[in-house]
Amino acid sequence: MRPLPSRLWLSAALVFLAVLLCYSNHFENRFQFDDSHTVTDNLYIRSLKNIPRFFTDASTFSTLPANRTWRPLVSTSLAVDYWLGGGLKPLWFHVSTFFWYLVQLAVMFALYRRILHFAGGEWWVDYCALFAAAWYGLHPAMAETVNYIIQRGDLYSTLGVTASLAIFAMFPKGRKTGLYLLPAALGVLAKPPAAIFPAILLGYVFLFEENAEPRRLGAALKQCWPAFVAMLPLLVLESKMTPPTYVAGIVSAHNYIVTQPYVALHYFLSFFLPVGLTADTDLTAFPTLFTTDGLVGLGFLAALAWGICFTARDRRRRPISFGLLWFLLGLLPTALFPLSEVENDHRMFLPFVGLALAAAWTLALVMEARARVRPAIIAAGAVLLLAAYGQGAWQRNRVWSTEETLWKDVTIKSPRNGRGLMNYGLALMAKGQTAEALGDFEQALRFDPDYNVLEINLGIANGALGRDREAESHFQRAIQLIPSDALADYYYGRWLHQKRRIPEAIALLQSSIAKNPEYLPPRDELLQAFADAGLGGQAKALAADTLRIAPGDAAALIAQKMPAPAAAPAAEGGPVAAAEALAQRDPTPENYLELSLAYDRAGRFQDCIRAARQALKLRPDYAEAWNNIAAGYEALADWDEAIQAAEIAVKLKPDFQLAKNNLAYSIEQKRRSPGTGK
Repeated sequence: MRPLPSRLWLSAALVFLAVLLCYSNHFENRFQFDDSHTVTDNLYIRSLKNIPRFFTDASTFSTLPANRTWRPLVSTSLAVDYWLGGGLKPLWFHVSTFFWYLVQLAVMFALYRRILHFAGGEWWVDYCALFAAAWYGLHPAMAETVNYIIQRGDLYSTLGVTASLAIFAMFPKGRKTGLYLLPAALGVLAKPPAAIFPAILLGYVFLFEENAEPRRLGAALKQCWPAFVAMLPLLVLESKMTPPTYVAGIVSAHNYIVTQPYVALHYFLSFFLPVGLTADTDLTAFPTLFTTDGLVGLGFLAALAWGICFTARDRRRRPISFGLLWFLLGLLPTALFPLSEVENDHRMFLPFVGLALAAAWTLALVMEARARVRPAIIAAGAVLLLAAYGQGAWQRNRVWSTEETLWKDVTIKSPRNGRGLMNYGLALMAKGQTAEALGDFEQALRFDPDYNVLEINLGIANGALGRDREAESHFQRAIQLIPSDALADYYYGRWLHQKRRIPEAIALLQSSIAKNPEYLPPRDELLQAFADAGLGGQAKALAADTLRIAPGDAAALIAQKMPAPAAAPAAEGGPVAAAEALAQRDPTPENYLELSLAYDRAGRFQDCIRAARQALKLRPDYAEAWNNIAAGYEALADWDEAIQAAEIAVKLKPDFQLAKNNLAYSIEQKRRSPGTGK
């Protein structure tokens, strides 16, 4: 191939700027959806020391046992981002994902250019390759992956497949070394769909190097056998490393698979008209292939297969054949392996690499057939098309910006999705609109009557509205639905603790910890329950165990510094006197925070606020101290001050659930008392 001309370099720079501009509004977007249990609540990504463990223990991937799978490269990248940002700062995670997205687009351009030069040597071929990469880069469906931090696994695996094929194609003399296999192998360590690489490689070799001659299929296989051999042990290892607690999907395999032809059609149409993108689909599995939609999907697959074979006959059209084949093969891993949802828009990330090539080259051949169309008009049309898609991606970034915007969009695009309604309700509850949230929860119950997480949230909402009987009923049903679930025990125990039913609360919180020892919220709640019950020895023992798995846990550090239960000062003056003596003797932020807690338990709320402010003098960004101030003002019914303090706590520590709860409660109470901050 000839070197890139200067005009092409300029065009590539403009594409880079266009993609950067298109995604400039996404860098502060919040952690969303499955990011909660894999990122914000995941203790293991908070230390680079855990990186070796990511490769040997899949339980480090998620706090939820049913979601634990082996993706060591993803967990490693999250730990690095956490370290670079000094905490859970979305900006650093988004910058990391976006960097590799740009790398992928550059690799795609190089690969497209190589493929298209097989079909023709015209001056505009390179521009067509750049257009295809830009079309992909600005496509709104790609925003579903770029914004969804934990789904960077799709990006890494796709980049691995694309880079391996590009190295194979562009450096034929180095194939004997097998180095071209490395990116795809790393891709499998991020997400298993990268293991489809050997099949895509075979399609490339057969179509472009063996001239698509059936008698040369054996020769093509001979070139590709190292890739098949390399992927097999990785898949076996991935299977062995996945814990038995992992639940891939709850849909029957038959129903899931017969739905996939229709899903393939939906993805194909979404490339050209991406107007129905949603973060959580409400499409349900078909009971049989012989439904109208099932047969339409089957007809689409037949047409797609015919298109691949037809375009393979002509060397000029083979990029279309290869692109369609890539699209089909890219769908296979998620079509044949049943997952929790029959479709997810972020699954288009890998297949669209091929579809972008096929679509762009088809347009190029159509324009070539119309020789009278001036290049300037073609260029203007291409710019307008890319601008339209880029605007769509910009809008999807805005949808992904907050929980409220994301889940409101889901309720519109997927109105029969119970989980979407529930999550939108949670976003409303965080704003203090608990009554409205409860309405969404009850509507969601129509579509998902046996969803235990929904029952938990119904319990929380009813509890916040003072409907104790209904709250307790929903908590108990959540436990009945999935007895092994730690979340139901935790939230029920937390509610019981709030109701001062401390012995019952302690029992449930201990049960929650036993079911999921790495989940911190029940530990922190139990520490407080032990303190309220005067069980200092048990609190210190729990604190020591918590610090073993989470060395920086604030609640455990505070509990660990509490005096021993038998200490004389504590016996004479009680917990407040002991905390005062400790703060006077050792005036640290942690000790002032403990003093603030002691005042709060004693009902001395002004003193609670004063002690927390002393902690802030020593550590201005102490989120726990701001949360104590919020709690103190809550007790005084000063809702404006409580809201302000809780908002600061959440801003400083976005994953601070207790502060979020205090914020939601204060907003709700203020809403019930309009016209006053008290």
